Amino acid sequence: MIQGSIVAALRKWFLSGLLVLVPLGITFWVLNWVISTLDLTLAILPEHWRPLYWLGFQIPGLGVIFALLVVLLIGALASNFIGNKLLGWWDRLLGRIPVVRSIYSSVKQVSDTLFSDKGNAFREAVLVQWPRPGMWTVAFVTGKPSLAVQEGAPQDDFLCVYVPTTPNPTSGYMVFVRKDECKRLDLSVDEALTYVVSMGVVDPATNTKRSRTQPTIPLEPRV
Repeated sequence: MIQGSIVAALRKWFLSGLLVLVPLGITFWVLNWVISTLDLTLAILPEHWRPLYWLGFQIPGLGVIFALLVVLLIGALASNFIGNKLLGWWDRLLGRIPVVRSIYSSVKQVSDTLFSDKGNAFREAVLVQWPRPGMWTVAFVTGKPSLAVQEGAPQDDFLCVYVPTTPNPTSGYMVFVRKDECKRLDLSVDEALTYVVSMGVVDPATNTKRSRTQPTIPLEPRV
């Protein structure tokens, strides 16, 4: 009996240690990978401009600062009149190259949607019945169906809804759901994404509620 208690205690301690070390280990691994990858951006500089040439040793993280400066510089150039003209010319050039055209246009549409101030992105977190009636999942309203879809759909008010997969919300399904079948959640988009990624383990109700800044589409009152 004593031996069983010792084994149970050791097992509990082992699992508790894993719960502490696994998130830390994965976090440091991801950060190390990101920093190491961004440090490679220094390779675009001439050799005599690189910190390694002047200091004689490598400083981890300088590539992150350099990459950030490059992004800010490109953003500043693209925000003025001349930059807009050059960007438009670049888009037209890539739009004439086979294969590259389809890849670039698809990626650009997604990035414009996610990062642009005028993009639609995720507007609101809702509950929808998926993949069959009686089963519910967290989804995100992305907008209204296009005119072509509305013409082919029944004469009901539909919303375009993105149903993410767990724990990777970057993949999922785009479906059209009747507005009155979408149940609004009292969660921000960030809180709902956290809930999806954690597979329901993290309760968003324990977090401080943040005001929604995303534009919303009016839904039917929640029942």
